[in-house]
Amino acid sequence: MKSDDTTPRHAGTIVVAYWGYTMSNPISGASRRQPENTNGFYRAVWRWHFYAGLFVLPFLVLMAITGGAYLFRDEIDNIVYADLKQVAAPTTPALPYSTQIDAALAMQAGKVVKLTTPVTPTSSTEVTIADATGTRHAVYVNPYSAQALGEMADRGTIMWTIRHLHSLAEFGTFTNALIEIVGGWTILLVLTGIYLWWPKRVDGTSRLAIRGKPASRRWWRDSHAVVGLFAGFFILFLATTGMPWSIFWGKYANQFANGTPTGYPSGVRVDVPLSTVPMIDAFGETGWTTENAPLPLSVASGPKAIGIDAATTTLNDLGLTQGYAVSLPNGPRGVYSASIYPDDLSLQRVIHLDQYSGKPLIDMSYADYGPLGRGLEWAINVHMGQEYGLTNQIVMLMVCASIVFMAISAGAMWWKRRPDGQMGVPPLPRDIRKVYGVMAILAIGGIIFPLVGLSMIVILLLDLFFVVRPRLLLRNA
Repeated sequence: MKSDDTTPRHAGTIVVAYWGYTMSNPISGASRRQPENTNGFYRAVWRWHFYAGLFVLPFLVLMAITGGAYLFRDEIDNIVYADLKQVAAPTTPALPYSTQIDAALAMQAGKVVKLTTPVTPTSSTEVTIADATGTRHAVYVNPYSAQALGEMADRGTIMWTIRHLHSLAEFGTFTNALIEIVGGWTILLVLTGIYLWWPKRVDGTSRLAIRGKPASRRWWRDSHAVVGLFAGFFILFLATTGMPWSIFWGKYANQFANGTPTGYPSGVRVDVPLSTVPMIDAFGETGWTTENAPLPLSVASGPKAIGIDAATTTLNDLGLTQGYAVSLPNGPRGVYSASIYPDDLSLQRVIHLDQYSGKPLIDMSYADYGPLGRGLEWAINVHMGQEYGLTNQIVMLMVCASIVFMAISAGAMWWKRRPDGQMGVPPLPRDIRKVYGVMAILAIGGIIFPLVGLSMIVILLLDLFFVVRPRLLLRNA
């Protein structure tokens, strides 16, 4: 059956139709199911909320599940690897670390690159050894008997695997770039969701009411909205504080922060020779603020290094919190570099010792960070469930559970609204003037987060050619 519309069917018409000049309500079943609010701006926001959810919810579910588990990383690792990480309560003093290292080398040959001291009196010592191929192994040693308890691949625990899954690093560098894109789309998802929830119900029902029964779409919609309202702030917080780990925005944000006194601690700005090796290469894991801070160089000269026993004695005398990791000198100008990033931010600290004299070259703590560095470190600590103990863990776990529920409820709403055999994309607004505000907001977000902006352009093109164009052709057939 031919349409009475005689508009020419060419690419320009499709583009114009996309912006709402010639696009009337689709003739599909979706057109007969009008949204509660038929305002053009509301429809534009609803459409982008739909696309944001379609793209981001699978990743959010993965991150919520892995993030919820990682909140309890220490508790889980100490249970799963109790035979390696836990020892009996001591009845004798701990043996020198050099003795413990010898025991580790007897189990795994290679070069010792790092030693992590016991966190508690019943914790083991972890010795990191690089074998002839450069592969790193973690050997656990009883500090009181110098018995090697066992060995595994460095960062080979379940919690490290979960962390890699959470950051998408498990799937490679390119996939890891999705962290920034997912974060940006999550912010869009929450903000558009709040807008969609905000208008009052036409029947005067409270906006916090959950109506209907689980079998109805209304129940799922109200539950989705109410849970999203209360969890939205925390989801925005998690999305924003996850950005520092992104491969693009996080990198340049770190360079910007540490190119001014707002970032690197004042302890880095000292008159000692610095190498080109960043701290993250020495430790493998550091605080966000200091990961690119350069390691200093030993300035003293001597026949040999002071040794791990003298180095740890000096670090203990300086008041470094137990559980710290100390990286051994790499080469004749290397240093003993110790760091600790405990739950209590005030105890964060990094100390570099000259390998010959044992003199502290750099000693910096959280109090030395610039305002931006302190703010980001606090936000990251809360993100990881560390800053406020068990309360922090439980609150973030509830947020993770909320994210999973919202993904399920979004799927249920879509399935119940979706016309048979179609995607059920929300209808376009008819008037282009109603879209300007939405596009301006999206453009601002795309400028701040370039990878997000690029993905928005991709979504626009996909929407144009695979949703709008087929409907227009069908309408003009």
